[in-house]
Amino acid sequence: MLYDVRHKTTFSYQDLVSVSHHVLHLTPRAHPQQTCFASETLVDPEPAVDSVGEDYFGNPVRYLTVQEPHRELIVDAHARVEVRAAAEPIALEQSTPWETVRAELPQRSAYEFAFASPHVTFNDDVNEYARQSFAPDRPILAAAMDLTSRIFREFQYRGGVSDVSTPVSEVFAMKQGVCQDFAHLQIAGLRSLGLAARYVSGYLLTRPPEGKEKLVGSDASHAWVSVFAGELGWVDFDPTNNVLPGVEHITFAWGRDYGDVSPINGFIVGGGMHQVAVAVDVNPVR
Repeated sequence: MLYDVRHKTTFSYQDLVSVSHHVLHLTPRAHPQQTCFASETLVDPEPAVDSVGEDYFGNPVRYLTVQEPHRELIVDAHARVEVRAAAEPIALEQSTPWETVRAELPQRSAYEFAFASPHVTFNDDVNEYARQSFAPDRPILAAAMDLTSRIFREFQYRGGVSDVSTPVSEVFAMKQGVCQDFAHLQIAGLRSLGLAARYVSGYLLTRPPEGKEKLVGSDASHAWVSVFAGELGWVDFDPTNNVLPGVEHITFAWGRDYGDVSPINGFIVGGGMHQVAVAVDVNPVR
């Protein structure tokens, strides 16, 4: 599938901002099933410093400094990206037993994703919940899919009850949240068992109700999970939708948790109270 993706963010400030610095994760990341053909980000006011690079995790990033005093900042990112299906289906039940993957993990570079991080901490309750899916000698991908399905069935998708600072323990207690909460919860459960899991940030193709036109700007950022499965490498799971991500999931970045890959991060001098408006469009080209 070939997509045009647009992510427009408008920051409106009560007072003048004298200077602002930002780090953007708004360029699709290349991986074996994905190619970014073009990416452009328009910024108003025009930044005095504008450079591109990669972060620690290999994600494409853009660094901006706006020195012109402003009460509004617009970041309008566009990308054309192709997502391809995997060469063959993943045989979940034929993957390596999870204890074997765990035992070999210290010799793998993925080991750094096996520990708690600022947005992913875990307790005994989360560990016990995850352990119900990971019976002795169970294939790691079958167990991870079972945990994905249980989160999908047992937690309610509900906006407005959490934000990026809501801890995993609170999400677990509420049994509700949004995609980033479910991703953090599943990662916490996996890491509590000594497994490596990372947070994936991107977009999901959404479809309007039957007979309705798709509204401009009505799409949204999405988040899911990737589990390290030994010789099979990293395999993605989407607990919000109970699926293995495929051609309708567009990857932008991955890291330990949301804090590593938020679309726009940084700090400002001045500004006072502010509002943020985000409009996302994911449109298939073919």
